[in-house]
Amino acid sequence: MGKGTLPPVFPKDVADKTQFDTRTRAYISPVRVVWTQNGDLISGAENLLLQGNGQATTANTPKTVFTSKEGKRPSILLDFGREIHGGLQFVTCIRASTKPVKVRVRLGESTGEAMCNITEENGATNDHAMRDYTIELPWLGVCEVGNSGFRFVRIDMLEDDVELPIKEIRASLLYRDVPYLGSFRSSDPRVDSIWMTGAYTLHLNLQEFLVEAPKRDRLVWLGDLHPEVRTALAVFGDNEALARGLDFARDETPLPGWMNGMCSYSLWWVLIHRDYYKYRGDMDYLREQQAYLSELLRILMSKVDAEGHEHLDGGGRFLDWPTSEDQKAIDAGLHALMLMTFEAGAEMLNALGDKELAAQCTETADRMKKIVPDYTTSKQSAALIALSGIIDPQKANDEVLKVGGAHGFSTFYGYYMLQAQGMAGDYAGAIANMKDYWGGMLDLGATTFWEDFDIDWMKNAARIDELTPAGKVDVHRTYGGYCYRGYRHSFAHGWASGPTAWLSEYVLGVRIVEPGCKVVKVEPHLGDLQWVEGTVPTPYGVIKVRHDKQADGSVKSKIEAPKGVKVVK
Repeated sequence: MGKGTLPPVFPKDVADKTQFDTRTRAYISPVRVVWTQNGDLISGAENLLLQGNGQATTANTPKTVFTSKEGKRPSILLDFGREIHGGLQFVTCIRASTKPVKVRVRLGESTGEAMCNITEENGATNDHAMRDYTIELPWLGVCEVGNSGFRFVRIDMLEDDVELPIKEIRASLLYRDVPYLGSFRSSDPRVDSIWMTGAYTLHLNLQEFLVEAPKRDRLVWLGDLHPEVRTALAVFGDNEALARGLDFARDETPLPGWMNGMCSYSLWWVLIHRDYYKYRGDMDYLREQQAYLSELLRILMSKVDAEGHEHLDGGGRFLDWPTSEDQKAIDAGLHALMLMTFEAGAEMLNALGDKELAAQCTETADRMKKIVPDYTTSKQSAALIALSGIIDPQKANDEVLKVGGAHGFSTFYGYYMLQAQGMAGDYAGAIANMKDYWGGMLDLGATTFWEDFDIDWMKNAARIDELTPAGKVDVHRTYGGYCYRGYRHSFAHGWASGPTAWLSEYVLGVRIVEPGCKVVKVEPHLGDLQWVEGTVPTPYGVIKVRHDKQADGSVKSKIEAPKGVKVVK
């Protein structure tokens, strides 16, 4: 965790066991009062929008006064402008009675969630981060509560004949204060918004570990981590939270166990480490993984028969939720993932000098390439089969990926669908799908990308940042499946950030050739974009690129690379 020093009054045994947070806390005032109930009992509501300082005072400063009368209690719904990870700060003022005042607080990623009760029908829960609770506010002081993901807050007075003067209600944003080293701009503002929204979605999950969804369990899920790490490296470069999460998963999963109880998530651990090694080029860190990596690869090889069929067992066979009931998709996807895992393992083992085990991995991968599972039932499996090299990416694109446009995309595996379309040379199609799919969430008022999405949800849908009008569909309450039904659905899910990484890798075109980014290839693919520019972080500093499409369709590029990075085209 972070470094720091306790005041000298603490004994050494306490100091030795103390951890310091590496994150920063910032306080954000509301930007809008969305709704009030019994608004005539709220005076000065506009004062909640003023900049605060977190300090209680006895001076006559601007305040908001909530007054409850018998049978009539006021409520208010506040909007903080965008999704955050954190809690709330209340600063109260002097009133006649020193007795604490009870209020109900409801946090929401949408207006609908903030306004709802916890019921089985609407899916709202308090099972991870608390989003609906009762607190007592002091007579004069500061009270901080909450640790969730939210944008909207509803506050209800719970007692009769009570006056509550409040100086400030601010959101407490808890985040890792790191610079956005990566950037992306283009001739299409919608594409730019998608890049930045993906980056910010990832940022909310980049806490002490890289975790899943600020309003949910915040576990280190290894499958989720793959697109998240790719996005983190494209935006922030290396960060201690990445290695910390990978090591945590390794140490929490003694072999032959599967990470997070799912065989595919142990495969993702290997694939992440290959990507992480290519970015960092850190042999010392790779050697720390060698014993576990080697044993895991031996276990995986024992699950492949002589013909090249995989027989993964003892753990959940899982790709993503939308394919969880499609056995053909799961079988094809796991086959492809396992093949890619052996190739990644061989790459790292060769770097580590274990040529014998690397050769065994390569031979197993070659056997698996002779098998062509049925990949046609989902875009998830078609994308993985194409990425693994089992079939020509153009064939997968023509048969499955481009059929129906963004229909059949998923937030997690959409990253691999974009990759496979890029490998097929269909950059215009990939960008169009990205604008329809991830852009569809933006059209509904999203400021971060969601756990799941289907573009059919947009039909007659209300925006999530407005109260749902009669005759319109509340997307948050109505849709979602499996573990994310209704309001339980996470609207800030790091695995949905893949377009950010993809735009940096395929459109800006910066791809790593040699570990440590010592050699990178810059090969832009603009699709229908007229120009793009941006930066991509490396261990040596940022690479700056600008690509302009010429009248004849060719692309003119300007590239600036830091010392230590060789650029090839």
